[in-house]
Amino acid sequence: MNNQNNTTSGGKLRGLSFSFRIARRYLFSKKSHNAINIISGISAGGVAVGTMALVCVLSVFNGFESLISNMFSAFDPDLKITLTHGKTFDVNSPEFNKLRKDKSVAYFTEVVEENALLRFKNKQMPATIKGVSKDFEKMTRIDSIMYDGSFILYDGAFQRAVPGVGVAGILGLGAHFVDPLYIYAPKRTSKINLLRPENSFNQLGTFVSGIFSVKQLQYDDHYVLVSIDLARDLFEYEKSTVSAVELKLAKGVEPDKFQKRIENQLGDGYQVKNRYEQQESFFKIMKIEKWITYLILSFILLIASFNVIGSLSMLIIDKKSDIETLRNLGANNGLIKRIFLFEGWLISGVGALAGIGLGAILCLLQEHFGLLKLGTGYVVDAYPVVTNALDMLLVFVTVLTMGFLAAYYPVRYIRSKENLSD
Repeated sequence: MNNQNNTTSGGKLRGLSFSFRIARRYLFSKKSHNAINIISGISAGGVAVGTMALVCVLSVFNGFESLISNMFSAFDPDLKITLTHGKTFDVNSPEFNKLRKDKSVAYFTEVVEENALLRFKNKQMPATIKGVSKDFEKMTRIDSIMYDGSFILYDGAFQRAVPGVGVAGILGLGAHFVDPLYIYAPKRTSKINLLRPENSFNQLGTFVSGIFSVKQLQYDDHYVLVSIDLARDLFEYEKSTVSAVELKLAKGVEPDKFQKRIENQLGDGYQVKNRYEQQESFFKIMKIEKWITYLILSFILLIASFNVIGSLSMLIIDKKSDIETLRNLGANNGLIKRIFLFEGWLISGVGALAGIGLGAILCLLQEHFGLLKLGTGYVVDAYPVVTNALDMLLVFVTVLTMGFLAAYYPVRYIRSKENLSD
Protein backbone atom coordinates (compact mmCIF):
# COMPACT_ATOMS: atom_id res chain seq x y z
CA MET A 1 0.00 0.00 0.00
CA ASN A 2 2.84 2.41 0.92
CA ASN A 3 4.61 1.68 -2.36
CA GLN A 4 1.39 2.44 -4.22
CA ASN A 5 0.97 5.78 -2.39
CA ASN A 6 4.59 6.69 -3.06
CA THR A 7 4.17 5.87 -6.72
CA THR A 8 1.04 8.02 -6.93
CA SER A 9 2.74 10.95 -5.18
CA GLY A 10 5.78 10.64 -7.43
CA GLY A 11 3.54 10.64 -10.48
CA LYS A 12 1.79 13.82 -9.37
CA LEU A 13 5.10 15.57 -8.76
CA ARG A 14 6.42 14.53 -12.16
CA GLY A 15 3.17 15.76 -13.72
CA LEU A 16 3.52 19.16 -12.03
CA SER A 17 7.16 19.40 -13.07
CA PHE A 18 6.27 18.51 -16.67
CA SER A 19 3.45 21.10 -16.72
CA PHE A 20 5.75 23.76 -15.30
CA ARG A 21 8.49 23.10 -17.88
CA ILE A 22 6.06 23.36 -20.80
CA ALA A 23 4.49 26.54 -19.35
CA ARG A 24 7.93 28.08 -18.92
CA ARG A 25 8.83 27.18 -22.50
CA TYR A 26 5.60 28.74 -23.78
CA LEU A 27 6.31 31.94 -21.80
CA PHE A 28 9.79 32.58 -23.17
CA SER A 29 9.59 30.93 -26.62
CA LYS A 30 8.68 32.82 -29.78
CA LYS A 31 5.03 32.44 -30.76
CA SER A 32 3.70 32.14 -34.29
CA HIS A 33 1.93 35.48 -33.85
CA ASN A 34 4.13 38.30 -32.55
CA ALA A 35 1.07 39.97 -30.99
CA ILE A 36 0.91 37.21 -28.38
CA ASN A 37 4.45 38.03 -27.22
CA ILE A 38 3.51 41.70 -27.03
CA ILE A 39 0.32 41.03 -25.05
CA SER A 40 2.18 38.72 -22.65
CA GLY A 41 4.81 41.40 -22.13
CA ILE A 42 2.11 44.02 -21.52
CA SER A 43 0.41 41.70 -19.02
CA ALA A 44 3.65 41.14 -17.10
CA GLY A 45 4.48 44.86 -17.33
CA GLY A 46 1.08 45.88 -15.95
CA VAL A 47 1.50 43.51 -13.02
CA ALA A 48 5.04 44.82 -12.45
CA VAL A 49 3.90 48.46 -12.35
CA GLY A 50 1.04 47.66 -9.96
CA THR A 51 3.34 45.61 -7.73
CA MET A 52 5.97 48.36 -7.72
CA ALA A 53 3.36 50.94 -6.70
CA LEU A 54 2.11 48.69 -3.91
CA VAL A 55 5.64 48.12 -2.55
CA CYS A 56 6.46 51.85 -2.66
CA VAL A 57 3.23 52.96 -0.99
CA LEU A 58 3.50 50.40 1.82
CA SER A 59 7.14 51.42 2.35
CA VAL A 60 6.14 55.09 2.61
CA PHE A 61 3.52 54.23 5.24
CA ASN A 62 6.18 52.26 7.12
CA GLY A 63 8.48 55.27 6.86
CA PHE A 64 5.93 57.69 8.31
CA GLU A 65 5.09 55.23 11.09
CA SER A 66 8.78 54.87 11.98
CA LEU A 67 9.31 58.65 11.82
CA ILE A 68 6.39 59.40 14.12
CA SER A 69 7.36 56.57 16.46
CA ASN A 70 10.84 58.12 16.79
CA MET A 71 9.29 61.50 17.57
CA PHE A 72 7.12 60.01 20.30
CA SER A 73 10.11 58.10 21.70
CA ALA A 74 11.79 61.44 22.45
CA PHE A 75 8.91 62.28 24.80
CA ASP A 76 7.18 59.01 25.74
CA PRO A 77 8.78 56.48 28.12
CA ASP A 78 9.41 52.80 27.42
CA LEU A 79 6.65 51.91 29.89
CA LYS A 80 4.04 54.03 31.63
CA ILE A 81 2.19 52.89 34.76
CA THR A 82 -1.18 54.40 35.71
CA LEU A 83 -4.21 53.38 37.74
CA THR A 84 -6.90 51.31 36.03
CA HIS A 85 -9.54 53.28 37.97
CA GLY A 86 -8.78 56.58 39.66
CA LYS A 87 -6.27 59.37 39.21
CA THR A 88 -3.46 59.29 41.78
CA PHE A 89 -1.65 56.71 43.93
CA ASP A 90 1.12 56.45 46.50
CA VAL A 91 4.48 55.70 44.92
CA ASN A 92 6.08 54.68 48.23
CA SER A 93 4.23 51.36 48.34
CA PRO A 94 6.29 48.12 48.64
CA GLU A 95 5.51 47.18 45.01
CA PHE A 96 6.94 50.43 43.64
CA ASN A 97 9.90 50.45 46.00
CA LYS A 98 10.75 46.99 44.65
CA LEU A 99 10.30 48.23 41.07
CA ARG A 100 12.52 51.25 41.74
CA LYS A 101 15.38 48.91 42.73
CA ASP A 102 14.86 46.49 39.83
CA LYS A 103 18.05 46.13 37.76
CA SER A 104 15.98 46.03 34.56
CA VAL A 105 14.89 49.64 35.22
CA ALA A 106 17.43 52.27 34.17
CA TYR A 107 15.37 55.33 35.21
CA PHE A 108 12.27 55.64 37.40
CA THR A 109 10.38 58.92 36.89
CA GLU A 110 7.49 60.16 39.05
CA VAL A 111 4.82 62.16 37.22
CA VAL A 112 1.94 64.42 38.28
CA GLU A 113 -0.28 65.42 35.37
CA GLU A 114 -3.32 67.71 35.66
CA ASN A 115 -5.17 70.43 33.75
CA ALA A 116 -4.66 74.08 34.66
CA LEU A 117 -5.08 77.61 33.35
CA LEU A 118 -2.10 79.56 31.99
CA ARG A 119 -1.74 83.35 31.92
CA PHE A 120 1.04 85.34 30.33
CA LYS A 121 0.53 89.11 30.35
CA ASN A 122 -2.99 89.58 28.96
CA LYS A 123 -3.32 86.16 27.28
CA GLN A 124 -4.85 83.01 28.79
CA MET A 125 -5.35 79.40 27.77
CA PRO A 126 -6.03 75.97 29.35
CA ALA A 127 -3.17 73.46 29.28
CA THR A 128 -1.95 70.17 30.72
CA ILE A 129 0.69 70.60 33.40
CA LYS A 130 3.10 67.68 33.57
CA GLY A 131 5.28 67.68 36.65
CA VAL A 132 8.28 65.33 36.35
CA SER A 133 11.12 64.27 38.61
CA LYS A 134 14.81 64.77 37.89
CA ASP A 135 15.24 61.55 35.90
CA PHE A 136 12.88 62.74 33.14
CA GLU A 137 15.69 64.35 31.13
CA LYS A 138 17.71 61.10 31.25
CA MET A 139 14.67 58.92 30.59
CA THR A 140 13.66 60.73 27.39
CA ARG A 141 15.52 62.46 24.57
CA ILE A 142 14.02 65.83 25.46
CA ASP A 143 17.20 67.70 24.44
CA SER A 144 16.76 66.49 20.85
CA ILE A 145 13.33 68.15 20.55
CA MET A 146 14.09 71.51 22.17
CA TYR A 147 12.86 74.28 19.85
CA ASP A 148 14.29 77.17 21.85
CA GLY A 149 16.28 77.56 25.06
CA SER A 150 17.24 74.59 27.23
CA PHE A 151 15.49 72.01 29.40
CA ILE A 152 15.78 73.40 32.95
CA LEU A 153 13.00 72.95 35.50
CA TYR A 154 14.83 74.39 38.53
CA ASP A 155 17.95 76.54 38.41
CA GLY A 156 18.62 76.61 42.16
CA ALA A 157 16.71 79.87 42.70
CA PHE A 158 13.57 79.82 40.57
CA GLN A 159 11.15 77.22 39.27
CA ARG A 160 11.17 77.00 35.50
CA ALA A 161 8.70 75.78 32.88
CA VAL A 162 9.14 74.25 29.42
CA PRO A 163 5.98 74.63 27.30
CA GLY A 164 5.25 73.12 23.90
CA VAL A 165 5.81 75.26 20.84
CA GLY A 166 2.04 75.54 20.24
CA VAL A 167 1.43 76.81 23.78
CA ALA A 168 4.28 79.29 23.41
CA GLY A 169 2.83 80.53 20.12
CA ILE A 170 -0.64 81.12 21.56
CA LEU A 171 0.65 82.95 24.63
CA GLY A 172 3.51 84.76 22.87
CA LEU A 173 6.16 83.14 25.04
CA GLY A 174 9.87 82.84 24.46
CA ALA A 175 12.79 81.29 26.32
CA HIS A 176 14.22 83.47 29.12
CA PHE A 177 11.49 86.12 28.93
CA VAL A 178 11.59 88.45 31.95
CA ASP A 179 7.82 88.32 32.58
CA PRO A 180 6.62 85.27 34.54
CA LEU A 181 4.16 82.66 33.37
CA TYR A 182 1.31 82.22 35.88
CA ILE A 183 -0.41 78.87 36.41
CA TYR A 184 -3.83 78.58 38.09
CA ALA A 185 -5.47 75.43 39.47
CA PRO A 186 -8.61 75.00 41.63
CA LYS A 187 -7.95 74.39 45.32
CA ARG A 188 -8.69 70.81 46.32
CA THR A 189 -8.87 71.34 50.06
CA SER A 190 -11.21 74.34 50.33
CA LYS A 191 -14.67 75.35 49.18
CA ILE A 192 -15.38 77.72 46.31
CA ASN A 193 -15.46 81.36 47.42
CA LEU A 194 -18.39 82.94 45.60
CA LEU A 195 -17.62 86.44 46.87
CA ARG A 196 -14.01 86.33 45.70
CA PRO A 197 -13.66 83.51 43.10
CA GLU A 198 -9.97 84.24 42.57
CA ASN A 199 -9.33 82.95 46.08
CA SER A 200 -10.62 79.52 45.00
CA PHE A 201 -7.49 78.99 42.88
CA ASN A 202 -3.89 78.23 43.65
CA GLN A 203 -1.54 80.51 41.74
CA LEU A 204 2.14 79.92 41.02
CA GLY A 205 4.51 82.01 38.92
CA THR A 206 7.37 80.52 36.94
CA PHE A 207 9.78 81.50 34.20
CA VAL A 208 10.19 79.85 30.79
CA SER A 209 13.62 78.28 30.26
CA GLY A 210 12.91 76.57 26.95
CA ILE A 211 10.31 75.42 24.42
CA PHE A 212 9.98 71.87 23.10
CA SER A 213 8.53 70.63 19.83
CA VAL A 214 7.47 67.00 19.32
CA LYS A 215 5.79 67.91 16.01
CA GLN A 216 2.55 66.45 17.41
CA LEU A 217 -0.37 68.73 18.25
CA GLN A 218 -1.44 66.67 21.27
CA TYR A 219 1.86 67.60 22.96
CA ASP A 220 2.98 70.86 21.36
CA ASP A 221 -0.38 72.63 21.76
CA HIS A 222 -1.32 71.38 25.24
CA TYR A 223 1.63 70.42 27.44
CA VAL A 224 3.80 72.41 29.83
CA LEU A 225 6.63 70.61 31.66
CA VAL A 226 7.45 71.68 35.22
CA SER A 227 9.21 70.13 38.20
CA ILE A 228 7.19 67.62 40.19
CA ASP A 229 7.61 69.76 43.32
CA LEU A 230 5.93 72.71 41.62
CA ALA A 231 3.12 70.45 40.35
CA ARG A 232 2.50 68.97 43.81
CA ASP A 233 2.36 72.41 45.38
CA LEU A 234 0.02 73.70 42.68
CA PHE A 235 -2.41 70.76 42.87
CA GLU A 236 -2.02 70.21 46.63
CA TYR A 237 -0.69 66.64 46.48
CA GLU A 238 1.42 64.86 49.07
CA LYS A 239 5.13 64.29 48.36
CA SER A 240 4.63 60.62 47.54
CA THR A 241 1.51 61.12 45.38
CA VAL A 242 1.77 60.62 41.61
CA SER A 243 -0.60 60.21 38.69
CA ALA A 244 1.83 58.02 36.74
CA VAL A 245 5.22 56.36 36.88
CA GLU A 246 7.35 56.34 33.72
CA LEU A 247 10.16 53.85 33.17
CA LYS A 248 13.18 53.66 30.93
CA LEU A 249 14.47 50.10 30.69
CA ALA A 250 18.09 49.05 30.86
CA LYS A 251 19.86 47.98 27.68
CA GLY A 252 19.08 44.46 26.59
CA VAL A 253 15.76 44.25 28.45
CA GLU A 254 12.86 43.16 26.25
CA PRO A 255 9.95 45.58 26.85
CA ASP A 256 7.19 43.03 26.15
CA LYS A 257 8.50 40.46 28.61
CA PHE A 258 9.22 43.05 31.31
CA GLN A 259 5.79 44.61 30.78
CA LYS A 260 4.07 41.28 31.45
CA ARG A 261 6.18 40.73 34.55
CA ILE A 262 5.29 44.15 35.95
CA GLU A 263 1.60 43.62 35.20
CA ASN A 264 1.67 40.40 37.22
CA GLN A 265 3.62 42.11 40.00
CA LEU A 266 1.30 45.14 40.34
CA GLY A 267 -2.01 43.37 39.73
CA ASP A 268 -5.22 44.42 37.99
CA GLY A 269 -5.36 47.79 39.74
CA TYR A 270 -2.67 49.23 37.45
CA GLN A 271 -2.21 49.64 33.71
CA VAL A 272 1.24 49.17 32.18
CA LYS A 273 1.48 50.58 28.67
CA ASN A 274 4.32 50.37 26.17
CA ARG A 275 5.06 53.11 23.63
CA TYR A 276 2.58 51.72 21.10
CA GLU A 277 -0.22 51.46 23.67
CA GLN A 278 0.41 55.01 24.91
CA GLN A 279 -0.42 56.25 21.39
CA GLU A 280 -2.68 53.34 20.46
CA SER A 281 -5.43 55.34 18.76
CA PHE A 282 -2.92 57.23 16.59
CA PHE A 283 -1.07 54.11 15.45
CA LYS A 284 -4.35 52.28 14.84
CA ILE A 285 -5.47 55.05 12.50
CA MET A 286 -2.17 54.77 10.62
CA LYS A 287 -2.57 50.99 10.34
CA ILE A 288 -6.14 51.37 9.07
CA GLU A 289 -5.02 53.92 6.47
CA LYS A 290 -2.20 51.62 5.38
CA TRP A 291 -4.41 48.57 4.87
CA ILE A 292 -7.21 50.53 3.19
CA THR A 293 -4.61 51.83 0.73
CA TYR A 294 -3.36 48.26 0.32
CA LEU A 295 -6.89 47.06 -0.55
CA ILE A 296 -7.44 49.89 -3.05
CA LEU A 297 -4.13 49.25 -4.81
CA SER A 298 -4.77 45.50 -4.72
CA PHE A 299 -8.05 46.09 -6.53
CA ILE A 300 -6.21 48.13 -9.17
CA LEU A 301 -3.64 45.34 -9.38
CA LEU A 302 -6.44 42.82 -9.87
CA ILE A 303 -7.70 44.83 -12.85
CA ALA A 304 -4.17 44.85 -14.27
CA SER A 305 -3.99 41.08 -13.76
CA PHE A 306 -7.02 40.63 -16.02
CA ASN A 307 -4.69 41.23 -18.96
CA VAL A 308 -3.65 37.63 -18.32
CA ILE A 309 -7.07 36.56 -19.60
CA GLY A 310 -6.41 37.98 -23.05
CA SER A 311 -2.85 36.71 -23.10
CA LEU A 312 -3.86 33.15 -22.17
CA SER A 313 -6.82 33.12 -24.54
CA MET A 314 -4.61 34.01 -27.51
CA LEU A 315 -1.92 31.56 -26.40
CA ILE A 316 -4.40 28.66 -26.20
CA ILE A 317 -5.68 29.52 -29.67
CA ASP A 318 -2.08 29.64 -30.91
CA LYS A 319 -1.28 26.27 -29.31
CA LYS A 320 -4.26 24.27 -30.62
CA SER A 321 -1.97 21.88 -32.45
CA ASP A 322 0.23 21.42 -29.36
CA ILE A 323 -2.84 20.62 -27.24
CA GLU A 324 -3.94 18.01 -29.76
CA THR A 325 -0.42 16.50 -29.87
CA LEU A 326 -0.31 16.28 -26.07
CA ARG A 327 -3.70 14.56 -26.02
CA ASN A 328 -2.51 12.04 -28.62
CA LEU A 329 0.54 11.36 -26.43
CA GLY A 330 -1.73 10.51 -23.51
CA ALA A 331 -2.03 13.85 -21.70
CA ASN A 332 -5.30 14.12 -19.81
CA ASN A 333 -7.42 17.23 -19.35
CA GLY A 334 -5.96 17.96 -15.92
CA LEU A 335 -2.42 18.11 -17.31
CA ILE A 336 -3.44 20.47 -20.11
CA LYS A 337 -5.27 22.67 -17.63
CA ARG A 338 -2.23 22.85 -15.34
CA ILE A 339 0.04 23.87 -18.21
CA PHE A 340 -1.97 27.01 -18.93
CA LEU A 341 -2.61 27.73 -15.25
CA PHE A 342 1.15 27.66 -14.73
CA GLU A 343 1.52 29.90 -17.77
CA GLY A 344 -0.80 32.52 -16.23
CA TRP A 345 0.94 32.12 -12.90
CA LEU A 346 4.34 32.61 -14.49
CA ILE A 347 3.21 35.83 -16.19
CA SER A 348 2.03 37.16 -12.81
CA GLY A 349 5.11 35.81 -11.04
CA VAL A 350 7.56 37.45 -13.46
CA GLY A 351 5.65 40.72 -13.16
CA ALA A 352 5.58 40.42 -9.36
CA LEU A 353 9.33 39.77 -9.07
CA ALA A 354 10.14 42.61 -11.46
CA GLY A 355 7.78 44.97 -9.59
CA ILE A 356 9.18 44.04 -6.18
CA GLY A 357 12.73 44.50 -7.44
CA LEU A 358 11.99 47.89 -9.00
CA GLY A 359 10.01 48.97 -5.93
CA ALA A 360 12.86 48.00 -3.61
CA ILE A 361 15.38 49.90 -5.77
CA LEU A 362 13.19 53.03 -5.82
CA CYS A 363 12.72 52.83 -2.04
CA LEU A 364 16.47 52.51 -1.46
CA LEU A 365 17.15 55.48 -3.75
CA GLN A 366 14.52 57.52 -1.91
CA GLU A 367 15.93 56.48 1.46
CA HIS A 368 19.51 57.48 0.61
CA PHE A 369 19.04 60.38 -1.81
CA GLY A 370 15.54 61.76 -1.05
CA LEU A 371 14.40 61.97 -4.67
CA LEU A 372 10.80 62.97 -3.85
CA LYS A 373 10.65 66.08 -1.66
CA LEU A 374 7.84 67.02 0.72
CA GLY A 375 8.50 70.74 0.47
CA THR A 376 9.04 73.37 3.16
CA GLY A 377 7.29 73.37 6.50
CA TYR A 378 7.41 69.60 7.09
CA VAL A 379 9.26 67.59 9.71
CA VAL A 380 11.49 65.98 7.05
CA ASP A 381 12.53 67.21 3.61
CA ALA A 382 11.73 64.02 1.66
CA TYR A 383 9.22 61.19 1.92
CA PRO A 384 10.47 58.69 4.53
CA VAL A 385 10.53 55.04 3.42
CA VAL A 386 11.21 51.78 5.27
CA THR A 387 11.21 48.56 3.27
CA ASN A 388 9.75 45.56 5.05
CA ALA A 389 10.39 41.96 3.98
CA LEU A 390 7.01 40.81 5.31
CA ASP A 391 5.23 43.48 3.24
CA MET A 392 7.06 42.31 0.12
CA LEU A 393 6.13 38.71 0.84
CA LEU A 394 2.49 39.77 1.30
CA VAL A 395 2.57 41.65 -2.01
CA PHE A 396 4.11 38.66 -3.79
CA VAL A 397 1.48 36.25 -2.41
CA THR A 398 -1.28 38.74 -3.30
CA VAL A 399 -0.09 39.04 -6.90
CA LEU A 400 0.21 35.24 -7.30
CA THR A 401 -3.29 34.76 -5.91
CA MET A 402 -4.69 37.32 -8.32
CA GLY A 403 -2.74 35.75 -11.17
CA PHE A 404 -4.26 32.37 -10.38
CA LEU A 405 -7.78 33.81 -10.27
CA ALA A 406 -7.21 35.67 -13.53
CA ALA A 407 -5.81 32.55 -15.22
CA TYR A 408 -8.43 30.09 -13.95
CA TYR A 409 -11.41 31.53 -15.81
CA PRO A 410 -9.93 31.63 -19.35
CA VAL A 411 -8.51 28.11 -18.95
CA ARG A 412 -11.94 26.70 -18.10
CA TYR A 413 -13.66 28.67 -20.82
CA ILE A 414 -11.18 27.74 -23.55
CA ARG A 415 -11.35 24.10 -22.49
CA SER A 416 -15.06 24.04 -23.05
CA LYS A 417 -14.65 25.71 -26.42
CA GLU A 418 -12.08 23.12 -27.38
CA ASN A 419 -14.36 20.37 -26.03
CA LEU A 420 -11.75 19.41 -23.44
CA SER A 421 -14.23 18.71 -20.73
CA ASP A 422 -13.52 15.99 -18.20
